[in-house]
Amino acid sequence: MTITQLQYVLAVAEHKNFTLAAEKCFVTQPTLSMQIQKIEEELNILIFDRSKKPIQLTDIGHKIVNQAKNIVNEADRIKDIVEQQKGFIGGEFRLGIIPTIMPTLLPMFLSNFIKKYPKVKLLIEELNTDEIITKLKNGHLDAAIAATPLEDEKIKEIVLYFEPFVAYIPEHHASFEKTEIEVSDLNLNEILLLQDGHCFRDGILNLCKNGTDIDQNNFQIQSGSFETLIKLADEGLGTTLLPYLHTLDLKDSDKLKLRNFKEPKPAREVSLIYPKSELKMQIIDALRSTIAGVVKGAIVFQNVQIISPLQKK
Repeated sequence: MTITQLQYVLAVAEHKNFTLAAEKCFVTQPTLSMQIQKIEEELNILIFDRSKKPIQLTDIGHKIVNQAKNIVNEADRIKDIVEQQKGFIGGEFRLGIIPTIMPTLLPMFLSNFIKKYPKVKLLIEELNTDEIITKLKNGHLDAAIAATPLEDEKIKEIVLYFEPFVAYIPEHHASFEKTEIEVSDLNLNEILLLQDGHCFRDGILNLCKNGTDIDQNNFQIQSGSFETLIKLADEGLGTTLLPYLHTLDLKDSDKLKLRNFKEPKPAREVSLIYPKSELKMQIIDALRSTIAGVVKGAIVFQNVQIISPLQKK
């Protein structure tokens, strides 16, 4: 059997369809099917149950796919070792970034990184945390920037910075007169939240865990953008919480409505995450050093309390 054949097996296991797997591998469907059949004949077993729709792995097929992932990763590591030995920092690098970090952090480091490492072809994709984890494990991302800790043994994390939560309190609200606020000042039923699937939303819910559950009888709205939440708060529909970097670009009139938390400030931990296989570490290290260089002046908070980004069961 060959590495290419194992890659075909992994493609069919992921897409559960021979035609789609062939398209992703840039080969014809008959070629892919023939190569997989050769492995099955060599091992005298069936990897896939073709009688089911979509195609399913057999019991032994699951074990073979798990081992195939290890083999393909180790084969990729050989190329990685050679590139590291040569001191080469280049090639394609697939980076995922969660939506609440992408618009503020990416403009801060991308230009510097491209100028410093012109041979790296960055392919950047905005994804939520669940999508990032899936793609990292399936080998479709090399690394990602997300809120941590994720408590996943298959993923490694390098902390980049701690980003405090900042409250946006409109003038009509009772807490507007306070110069600093505490978590106990928050009423979960008044907080305008990002829609389900955003880890920043889960962080807010975890922060307010000492409060009551959301009252389903009250007015609620969930949005995918901080800008919408700010406008709704200004219309008297509630308050909201923002990540610190997002507050730097607000209008001066809106900055007057920001209230910091008393220390230790609740904050999210933002990390560069990557698979345990540790491929392309020279590019990961280059990203880490570039980002560290641009955020150290913008974020200097130390006395913080890290809020988990994981949805509590």
